[in-house]
Order: sequence, then C-alpha cells, then structure tokens
Amino acid sequence: MSEGIGDRFQQETKYLAGRPFGTGVRRKARSEIQKDYTQLAVLQLPEPVAPAGMLSLDHALRTRRSVRDYASRAITLSELSYLLWASDGISQKHFGQQFRTAPSAGATYPIETYLVANNVDGLSEGIYHYVATSHSLEELISGSFGEAIAEAALNQEMCAEAAVVFVWTAVFERSRRRYGQRCYRYIYLDAGHIAENLALAAVAMGLGSCQIGAFYDDEVNNLINVDGVEESAVYMSVVGHPV
Repeated sequence: MSEGIGDRFQQETKYLAGRPFGTGVRRKARSEIQKDYTQLAVLQLPEPVAPAGMLSLDHALRTRRSVRDYASRAITLSELSYLLWASDGISQKHFGQQFRTAPSAGATYPIETYLVANNVDGLSEGIYHYVATSHSLEELISGSFGEAIAEAALNQEMCAEAAVVFVWTAVFERSRRRYGQRCYRYIYLDAGHIAENLALAAVAMGLGSCQIGAFYDDEVNNLINVDGVEESAVYMSVVGHPV
C-alpha cells in the first residue's frame, strides 16, 4: 500500500527509544503566547461568572450532543464571556505565569480564538479576536458574516443560524520552535481540548454546540484575515439556543 503524506508524517514524527525527544526538536526561547492587535476597538468582557442554575459536569457529560438546529434567540454577553473563559481563558496566575482552563503542550498556547458574532446581546455583529490574557475582545470588522462563514464551512447553515461561531487558528511557530515537526500533533490536540471545554460549558449552560472540522481553509482564513501559512484555521464550533 502506498503511503500518503499523513502516513509519512505519522512515521517521521515518532519519538524513538534512546532518543526521547526525537529528531529535529529545537528548544528555543518561548515566543509570544497571545496575539494582540493594535489600534482596534477593544471591548472588556464581563467577569466570567458561572450562570445561576448552571448544570453539573455529570449532566453535561451525559447529555452533550452535536446540535445543528438553532433558534433565532440571542445569547447574552455574560454568557459569551463565560464560554470564552471556559474554553481557553486564564484560570490562575502564579509568580507571573498564567495558567489556562485548557492544557497546552509545553505551555506554548498556539491556538487563537476568533468569533463570528451573529446574535449576541450587547455585541454588534462582526468578527472579533479574543485576548485571553486580558479577557477582552478586539473588533476586527463589523457587519453580518453569518452566511459567509456558513459558505466557508461547506455550506453548513447552522453557522448562520447559531448565535456565535468560534474559529480556532494555530500560530504554528509557537509550538514548532519547541517541538519541531512533531508540533502539529500537539497543536490539533490543543484545539481539541479547547473545543471540548466549550462543548461541556455550553451544555451546562443550557446551550447547544456543534464542532466543525469540515471547512474550506482558505475561505475561513480570508474571512478572519490570517495568512494560512504562519497562522491558519484548524477547528470551528457553533453555539446557540437549540430549537
């Protein structure tokens, strides 16, 4: 059987006994762990407080399902604040180091969070970037982009119907400078941790979510204005009120 690029990648990024860190690993100084746009409107989010009546983790684990049909009902800015924090916010600070709600290999934090806001009380429609270190949103562009993100996600109309679409990108060099080519394994794991945090938080809050791996990479990258080389979309999710 002929090997494809995925098969070669799996074999060539193995850690081998006697060489615990594999080959090509570069232990360089840590790069920045958060993008911060300049000269953009910044919205400080409400403190992330668990909503009253939030359901248990056990309930969330037992009832989480992919929801693809959403009511035309807004979520609140406070709910969005908690969802952002739960997925990849700052959970603790010790001796100048910040810890997040989701694990990251080597604390390199290669994942960035962008939002396509369709229906959030207190937040204009548009595309935003989440700054975890200050728990704030930077407005990249205002306007209605629900249909555009739906088309970019292989015409999955739930992206236009849900209250908000999360788009996670990877800034590859943050992880690559430490782990070489094996970094891509860790980057996708990191994105998965974040998406699962979001999914469980949504269920516990009485909301629905659906995780999306099928999308046109270039179209999503163009929409959020990243180059697709140094930074590229790797995962998406929608959140809203189920029908």
